[in-house]
Amino acid sequence: MQLVGYEPSGTGSALLVSDGDGAAVERHPLEPGDDLAFSLGERHCAGTIDDGAHIACDRPSAPYCEYHTSTWVCARCTGSCLKDEMDCYEAHAVYVAAFAPDTFKVGVTREWRLETRLREQGADRAAHVHTVSNGRIARELEAEIATRLTDRVRTGPKVAALAAAVDEDAWEETLTEFDVIDRFDFDYGIDLEARPVRETIASGTVVGVKGRLLVLENGGTTYAVDMRDLVGYDVEEGAADRNLQSSLGSFE
Repeated sequence: MQLVGYEPSGTGSALLVSDGDGAAVERHPLEPGDDLAFSLGERHCAGTIDDGAHIACDRPSAPYCEYHTSTWVCARCTGSCLKDEMDCYEAHAVYVAAFAPDTFKVGVTREWRLETRLREQGADRAAHVHTVSNGRIARELEAEIATRLTDRVRTGPKVAALAAAVDEDAWEETLTEFDVIDRFDFDYGIDLEARPVRETIASGTVVGVKGRLLVLENGGTTYAVDMRDLVGYDVEEGAADRNLQSSLGSFE
């Protein structure tokens, strides 16, 4: 079997597994309290999924080789369309998302999927600050706001946010320059007193999923797993037997 993808919070929270080339992709839901038991083997390209079936690839690059890496051209847009013909003629939302304690990110999405997009990223708070008629205008606004706020949050700060609270004063100060249309406050059901250990494992008891971070409890330690780091691994059913880094709390 191979782990060939994942669904983040906001779209179902699951790992996607395939038994081989042409096999149907199976969803392994990640509900709190579920026991996950996959041991990781070799890692190689995850291939692609076509109409629910997995098209395998044995090239060594992971998670994807050069033939199966897809880049959404709109993600690189700053207002000058990179497509042969602009096709983003629908309402877009510009938002500011908060990641605890004080990382504030500007972003863009189609208005109808705003809340889903925020959950996919694992935002703690968010504010909808502009609605515009197409993606080009939205990207122009995003690029301008990104001169003051970040437009990307990497995994490290998101792991740190799992055991932190949003700095309310800094958040409210950030929003003073905007005419806020709507606000969001998300709860992913993950209540941690200490930052989890970052690891790449697929075994343990599911604590919860926040964005693409899977939080697992294993051997008295809580781990944060970036699910993208699991994509491409060959797996076998059964808990991992390798030594894992443990938190200090596991020895108390």
